[in-house]
Amino acid sequence: MKFIHIADMHLDCPFVNLSDKDILGDLRRMQQRKVLKKVIEYAKENKIEYLFISGDLYENKYVKLSTIEYMNHLFEEIPNTKIYISPGNHDPYIKNSYYNQFNWSSNVTIFKSKIERIEEEKIDIYGYGFDDFYCTNCGIEEFQIKDQTKINLLVIHGTIDGASIEEKQYNSITKKQLQEKQFDYVAMRTYS
Repeated sequence: MKFIHIADMHLDCPFVNLSDKDILGDLRRMQQRKVLKKVIEYAKENKIEYLFISGDLYENKYVKLSTIEYMNHLFEEIPNTKIYISPGNHDPYIKNSYYNQFNWSSNVTIFKSKIERIEEEKIDIYGYGFDDFYCTNCGIEEFQIKDQTKINLLVIHGTIDGASIEEKQYNSITKKQLQEKQFDYVAMRTYS
């Protein structure tokens, strides 16, 4: 099984501190697009089966339709790669989000705010996405892996062992909880 795991691309981030310095904010935004394009090219060249995106792919408040169309076009270039996206606190799956309103490529799955399981022959992919800009509990403590004979993978956005009030607002999950669940791999954006 070959996969790529990315997180925190923050496409169309305003880069306020850089934007004050001539065109540096614009240059940084273009670099982000180039990085995503390189990821897609690598997936294509290496016949990558899965691309896992663990939140904050884009900035909901600032993202332009042209950026969404650009991403989707890139995703269409790798039709044999299954893409799983776990929305995070900067790109939650909300009523007016592009995750909810855009017609994404057929190889894209976007997780919602209930842990979902995608069954494949040798792998089960579990995922969870933010449905708001804050998330204090995804319900992982009540969740159980269904088939231990398969590879079990979790795609999620969150914070490991969040101690501060702010950290706990971003889906704080403990290392112990993850170890108890016995996932083979956790594709997670994490602050720890």
